[in-house]
Amino acid sequence: MVSIRTRFAPSPTGFLHVGGLRTALYNYLFAKKHNGQFILRIEDTDQTRIVPGAIENLIETLHWAGIEFDEGPNKGGPYGPYIQSQRLELYRKHAQELIEKGYAYYCFCSPERLEKMREEQIKLKQQPRYDGTCRRLSQEEVKKKLDEGIPKTIRMKIPEWGELTFHDLIRGDVTINFKTLDDQIILKSDGFPTYHLAVVVDDHYMKISHVIRGEEWLPSTPKHILLYEYLNWKKPQFAHLPLLLNPDRTKLSKRQGDVAVEDYRAKGYLPEAIVNFIALLGWNPGDEREFFKLDELINEFSLERVNKAGAIFDIKKLNWMNSHYIKNSDLDRITQLAIPFLKEKGYDVSNFQKVKIIVEAVRTHLEYLAQIVDYVDIFFTEIVEIENGEAREILKLDTSKTVLEKFIQKLQNLDGEIDREKFKQLMKEIQNETSIKGKNLFMPIRIALTGKTHGPELPLLVEYFGKEKIKQRLEKFISL
Repeated sequence: MVSIRTRFAPSPTGFLHVGGLRTALYNYLFAKKHNGQFILRIEDTDQTRIVPGAIENLIETLHWAGIEFDEGPNKGGPYGPYIQSQRLELYRKHAQELIEKGYAYYCFCSPERLEKMREEQIKLKQQPRYDGTCRRLSQEEVKKKLDEGIPKTIRMKIPEWGELTFHDLIRGDVTINFKTLDDQIILKSDGFPTYHLAVVVDDHYMKISHVIRGEEWLPSTPKHILLYEYLNWKKPQFAHLPLLLNPDRTKLSKRQGDVAVEDYRAKGYLPEAIVNFIALLGWNPGDEREFFKLDELINEFSLERVNKAGAIFDIKKLNWMNSHYIKNSDLDRITQLAIPFLKEKGYDVSNFQKVKIIVEAVRTHLEYLAQIVDYVDIFFTEIVEIENGEAREILKLDTSKTVLEKFIQKLQNLDGEIDREKFKQLMKEIQNETSIKGKNLFMPIRIALTGKTHGPELPLLVEYFGKEKIKQRLEKFISL
């Protein structure tokens, strides 16, 4: 039995993309489904693009989503270090081995020459690729240039004819002609490897059994397979995930909306909603179920049910799913998560129990928690203004004055503070005593408290305002 080991290997170039989170999730689900290990590896060989703090953010975002790695930075493991810049000697050793075996060569072409060559190829409508100049150098010419200290890279040799076929666990057999491939740089002039060498070396030494990654890496896979063959290593199995698409079927990009997980966190999307949503972007359980806990996803997940076609990132569906979780999650937890949004807007959040009532009253309206500030003004304003003619007409009714007076009277006789249950009981008493019911019974109190005919559940409003404030507002409207 092969020990299942998967990995997620992001570059620390900024916040985690939602597509990256899906890749991490699928690797995690596959490993856990098969009692395997999930590894986090940081690919930081392009030192020019590193963003300070990005590694910490990546790790924290995975933790937020509930995707815990078994080996990786800050955790360690038997095959570390798990940051590529700490493994440079290993890459250099195998780049040199490839030269000695005749599968790679030194390239002395300057960046200026390469750029000019690329521009000419584009002008001639040719596919930009290296022209093989240094591949044809004699051993004497190579030695001379090395002795002169001319800056160099190392390129792998791609066969000049033929094709390579490999099996992809999602796409089936894939064939790529060698003529479409470039003699890839595998070691840069600064001594750092490129992705192509580093990924093969690391996956081999970390004993990765399954490489599950985005579709954009599909054309590079033959290069990686060649490196496995050149180094006489057993290759892992490959699975390339479908692209994430905008509703117009273009590749998901910032131009059409948020793409970083951090953007959704900042708006108050719940981790379980994000994970549930992205799990279904490309994979389906084979039935109509929409909502899954993480352990349920582990039990259900299989690469066989991952689609080849691109998956539409439908923000409306995400909002619908997130609103479901907001409505059904523990109220204390949702309140804690909502408090920063209220605090930022300047609202008083010092009384947790009061804030909790607000959240309970409005959470059915929320698609994400940042929206809460759009629904809470009535809880904090001291000035009640009648919003429309309908509200004014209701307050003019004789029954309205009767209801308000009766309610004040019962409040004065009430022992202790009012809550939602006591409110319901008082209203039932007023209905029995006056025969006023329905809209004529409840609407006068709602309008007197908020100035509006619609809003949060009245029992929650009453519990929030408390006996004294209710009494003041009702007396004010009676006097008017």
